[in-house]
Amino acid sequence: MNRVSIAVDKLGRTVLESVEEMGRIVLLFFSVLRWMFRPPLKSRLIFKQMEFVGNKSIFVVVLTGAFEGMVMALQGYHGFKLFSAESMVGSVVALGMVRELGPVMTGLMVTARAGSAMAAELGTMRVTEQIDALSVMAANPIKHLIVPRVIAAVLMLPVLTIVADFVGILGGYFVGVHVLHINSGIFIKNITTIVDLNDIYNGLVKAAVFGLILSLVGCYKGFNTRGGAEGVGRATTESVVLSSITILIANYFLTAIMF
Repeated sequence: MNRVSIAVDKLGRTVLESVEEMGRIVLLFFSVLRWMFRPPLKSRLIFKQMEFVGNKSIFVVVLTGAFEGMVMALQGYHGFKLFSAESMVGSVVALGMVRELGPVMTGLMVTARAGSAMAAELGTMRVTEQIDALSVMAANPIKHLIVPRVIAAVLMLPVLTIVADFVGILGGYFVGVHVLHINSGIFIKNITTIVDLNDIYNGLVKAAVFGLILSLVGCYKGFNTRGGAEGVGRATTESVVLSSITILIANYFLTAIMF
């Protein structure tokens, strides 16, 4: 009984800590909203973060999107071949990219690259007391450090998703037409017939939500770092894990609502 009680106690503490942490992240979100619309607008900081989140993530997004589209074409071909419906490969690749794989894989890749960097940078500023120095100088840390990162992530994730969708469909086209010898006209026609603009819009909405999640979690973990260099490393790891899990959970609920 003692072991059972200890296990239940640990489980309960873990659940309570998780709920409390999610509550603090939600409170941070409301603080970001409050400071976001207060002048002055830190446009220079926003553009700097947009360049960091967007431009510097293009390579990994293009690489991931291209190979995801190519793999989907291969898998779809072998599945549809059983029913003599190889011509549907193009529509499956396009739908899969714009609805799911484009926004989700982009969110996860940007989390690994930019979200972790946000946590590490803010964590380093916290343990070196730079954030405290901002407060002493009457400069709100949320306004100067977190708001630009959140805005940049929310704006750039849909743009990166468009890039991932395009190169994914292009990769699927290359494999489908030039490797598997599917008729190119039928491949493209099925895409334009089956894929609707709402599919694209909903995928971009997902991407914006994922950008909000990864930036909030990364900034929260970095902003509340404790314990010196070891704490920075721990906060960075926790931010990637928590952001990735939250993105996957949010993806399910967004999919259930939108589609």
